[in-house]
Amino acid sequence: MKHLQFSNNLEKLEEIDKVKSRVLKYIVYKKRTENEIRNKFRDTFDEEIFEQVIEQLKELGYIDDTNYIDRAVNEFVALKSMSIRELKYKLISKGLSSNLIEDYCSANYEDLLEYEKKSAEKIMLKKLPTMDIQEVKLFLRKKGYMEESIKNAEHLYTGDK
Repeated sequence: MKHLQFSNNLEKLEEIDKVKSRVLKYIVYKKRTENEIRNKFRDTFDEEIFEQVIEQLKELGYIDDTNYIDRAVNEFVALKSMSIRELKYKLISKGLSSNLIEDYCSANYEDLLEYEKKSAEKIMLKKLPTMDIQEVKLFLRKKGYMEESIKNAEHLYTGDK
């Protein structure tokens, strides 16, 4: 009886290791959200073992949605011109909790607003040679830019504040 129990425990540990290895390989390739991991491996592994692995990886810091938001926003800021609304939408599309996103945006509002203003300015300068000011303002509104950011960018064209 003890041998059977030991054998079952060993099999379970081997299964946990197998699941953990597959999930870690997926995470190491590219930083992922918890939701992305769950979607990728849904119906692939025993649910109890998969949940256990998810919890272990969260405790070890391999799965950390708050950290993911911070890294993703820094990447967006470095590479793209986006409104805060677009940024939020991108994060939501990754399956991140809207509460986590809102908490991040509230805590970093001033920096995000400054980023949005600079983004609107870049777009304004890029679009003005081929579009008139009203078209560019409409374009920015459609992209989710706040009026404050649009007015700030408009001063580049008009010289007004």
